[in-house]
Amino acid sequence: MNPLFSIQSPFYCDFGFNISIGENFFSNYNLVILDVAPVIIGDNVLFGPNVSLYTAGHPIHPISRNSGYEYGIPITIGDNVWLGGNVVVTPGVTIGENSVVAAGSVVVKDIPANVVAAGLRAKDSILKTTEKLQASTDSILAEAQEINETRDEEVLTEGK
Repeated sequence: MNPLFSIQSPFYCDFGFNISIGENFFSNYNLVILDVAPVIIGDNVLFGPNVSLYTAGHPIHPISRNSGYEYGIPITIGDNVWLGGNVVVTPGVTIGENSVVAAGSVVVKDIPANVVAAGLRAKDSILKTTEKLQASTDSILAEAQEINETRDEEVLTEGK
């Protein structure tokens, strides 16, 4: 088994053979994948606890629904995606690469690449692109490095 592949038990799925998972995958406890249709998960993907991927759907009209009819629409999750705890992904959704979906979100529409999305309708609540987040992180790191260099100079000066 790939040492970079880990699903913390329990794990539940309908069939299993409709699930494709890339390299370097980690899922915390209570992963549920209803794989009536294909579920494709990219490389370097992280799932928090209680993530649910639902490809299965049922008719809205009660007579049709009572017939037992079930259909499935595929779910695709790109590379480098992180789904926080208690995220629900509904049938037909694609989540673009490098995106993060915040804990407790319900994803009902596609999420583009390179974003952070949150909320009960996560598509409507895209917070920031990952490029903006990276720029903020780079700025904070540069400031921290400058502070550390100044402190190092002060320590050396005091020691003389």
